[in-house]
Amino acid sequence: MSTSLSPQHTVVVGCLVRNEKNELLLIRHHKRGWEIPQGRVEEGENLIDALSREVCEEAGVEIEPGPLAAVWSLIAESPAIIFTFLGRYRCGSLATSGDSEEAGWFSEAKALEKVTGSVMRGRLEALLKFNGSPVYYAYSTRPYQVLVEQNLSSPLPGQIHH
Repeated sequence: MSTSLSPQHTVVVGCLVRNEKNELLLIRHHKRGWEIPQGRVEEGENLIDALSREVCEEAGVEIEPGPLAAVWSLIAESPAIIFTFLGRYRCGSLATSGDSEEAGWFSEAKALEKVTGSVMRGRLEALLKFNGSPVYYAYSTRPYQVLVEQNLSSPLPGQIHH
């Protein structure tokens, strides 16, 4: 029997939020730069509540959570599982917090210009091409590399779709 501890994953939620003009919500994190709002799920908190809380904390707005678009698995010494959703702006005025230095609404093209970190850029690009089926990604960092990309609604080999 192994005496090693079981893996301890950090659980994170993130959201690609669009407003009525179809602009994307980005926040500027003090270390990582521009990114979608995201953060850790707190002990005993469900994913949807965490998603709404994180967007409100980082950007000052309330959202209508939408579909799960992608699940990211960070394969590293400090592993993490990141659930990313799409969402719609409901109400509120942009405001920053301790986690964000700036928040703004941007066109897709401008958002892609602003998000320059490889991990966050890959996440934004994946969310922008969401086609209705969630996708699973496993990745590593240093350097950033996607190790697995799998559509989660694809049938298994030999499985018949009815």
